[in-house]
Amino acid sequence: MKSKLIALIVLSVALGLSNTASFAADKLRIAVEGAYPPFSWKEADGTLKGFDIDIANAVCAKLGRECALIEQDWDGMIPALLARKFDVIIASMSITAERKKKVDFTVKYYHTPAMVVAKKGAGFEASKAGLKGKRIGVQRSTTHQCYAEKFFGDAEIVLYATQEEVFQDLASGRLDAQLSDSLQALEGFLNKDAGKDFAFLGEAQKDLPCLGEGAGFAVRKQDTQLRDKLNAAIVALRADGTYKSLNDKFFKIDIYGD
Repeated sequence: MKSKLIALIVLSVALGLSNTASFAADKLRIAVEGAYPPFSWKEADGTLKGFDIDIANAVCAKLGRECALIEQDWDGMIPALLARKFDVIIASMSITAERKKKVDFTVKYYHTPAMVVAKKGAGFEASKAGLKGKRIGVQRSTTHQCYAEKFFGDAEIVLYATQEEVFQDLASGRLDAQLSDSLQALEGFLNKDAGKDFAFLGEAQKDLPCLGEGAGFAVRKQDTQLRDKLNAAIVALRADGTYKSLNDKFFKIDIYGD
């Protein structure tokens, strides 16, 4: 009997070690958008590129996990996370009180302000009165939709599935203005040929309830261990210079923010 008990204990320990090793080798399923340059986009051959993509891969390397990047439409991100289609969202998702009701966030990994873009010499201001009756484009289910509806309620707010579609309609004249992350607008539109006749309109827009406290990784509320490991990875990337290297690869300014 005693020998059987010892054998069972040895077997249990072996199985436990095997499960631990298996867990460590598991792929970390990360949701990305793939339609939000310069943070994420897809090349003609289907390769995913961008700051969010490189950060995701760097985090996986820190955790000793293999990345499995899963493209997900923006407005389905949180529902798909809760449905366990992936384990974490790394897609420039702003940390807001409303989203915290559904998911947990890591510490921020960058923070850049929101700004309005319009034609140079547009003749109106980036204010409720200035945008009254104007067509302003925003990406659906974003902090910018929240802000536009809250502060530009007299405008005609046009919602889009992707930020790229917003820029396309702004360039073609189907919109009078758009609201988005300022750095994304600069690198994804204003610095390109399509945006040469456009400029930022007014100052940075500020509202903590809508715009949040920076972008973080989102996880399910019960996945506290994963959240803590992701926090440690972000801190480590900042400390060892990896973050700065990736920042400088895509941007001319420090996007981490205050």
